[in-house]
Amino acid sequence: MDFRQAVMRDLPQLKDMYKRIIQNMNEQDIQIWDDIYPCEFFEGDIKNNQLYVLLNNDDIVSAFVLSNTNSGENAVKWNDNHAKALYIDRLGVNIKYSKKGIGSLMIDKAKEIAKTLDAEYLRLFVVDINVPAIQLYIKNGFVKADGVYDEAFDDGFVLHEHGYEIKL
Repeated sequence: MDFRQAVMRDLPQLKDMYKRIIQNMNEQDIQIWDDIYPCEFFEGDIKNNQLYVLLNNDDIVSAFVLSNTNSGENAVKWNDNHAKALYIDRLGVNIKYSKKGIGSLMIDKAKEIAKTLDAEYLRLFVVDINVPAIQLYIKNGFVKADGVYDEAFDDGFVLHEHGYEIKL
């Protein structure tokens, strides 16, 4: 498998993969992603060199974003608020490759990149109803931070997100 930064030509396949992930999540009553998020953010992620993909030949297996900030970063109590941290976001695994350890592999890749960028922590936010993701992060050594980030939308919908971190 090949791991690299995403490029613009990956965009159609990425969006298609995530639409299938969203459909699968909706079938499991994990209705947190939609037609806009995360797909409409990928072009900017690619332009900012923050989106990484794992490929099996030309098939995108998984992707994630690694960024310097997160809108919820000040809503929870991290172990060390002053330490350099990177945030993993929009992690998705192609449903054809689910239950094969790809999520854990991608977390390891994110840790490697974060270390090369001198980050002391890798952090993330996960919606409280996304139990499979929470289990993945805990299995990979992430620790839950105190507090909750309530992400409110214009239509009154609110997502309750918990912060998780791991020291690198």
